[in-house]
Amino acid sequence: MPPRLPPLPDDQWDDRTREVLAPLLPRSMRNAAAAGNMLSTLVRHPELTGAFLPYSTYVLDRSTLPARLRELVILRVARRRDCAYEWTHHVHAARHLGLSEAEIEAAGQGKAADPLESAVLAAVDELEEGSDISDGTWSALAEHLDERQLMDLVFAVGSYALMAMAFNTFGIQPEHDARERAQRRHARGR
Repeated sequence: MPPRLPPLPDDQWDDRTREVLAPLLPRSMRNAAAAGNMLSTLVRHPELTGAFLPYSTYVLDRSTLPARLRELVILRVARRRDCAYEWTHHVHAARHLGLSEAEIEAAGQGKAADPLESAVLAAVDELEEGSDISDGTWSALAEHLDERQLMDLVFAVGSYALMAMAFNTFGIQPEHDARERAQRRHARGR
């Protein structure tokens, strides 16, 4: 099935389109091929993308939530929302952080051996099911996470749920070279 909103072709990129990606990508990557399917689709609406990207970059790169926990959150949301784009990209990110294939697959199923990681995955499920975290799960999380990390956890779940809805609705598909693209992003510190 073709995407409802395909990536914007290079010949339709203008200065504003490139400008919204300037905080994320070097000039040489501000084109459809280098930016990838997700960014090349989102730039169809430069004002929205320009407003959303700084926030989503915070959630991904600068939040107080430890990177491993953040990736567990994203994997669980991606699996729950059946979002191939998020799953593909974040499997590679999780591997880069040292998660094993078994840990990645377990996270997708909402399972983890570590008590904190189990509580994080339970929080994802509770937020997805009822838009709230139970007192028991909150207490388990609060034993390990401070209030800013708890807040960042909630916003990570909501942010990646929103992105999964958008990616699925627009028909954004993972690139064939998703692994290489994810490795390049992580090498640049993203």
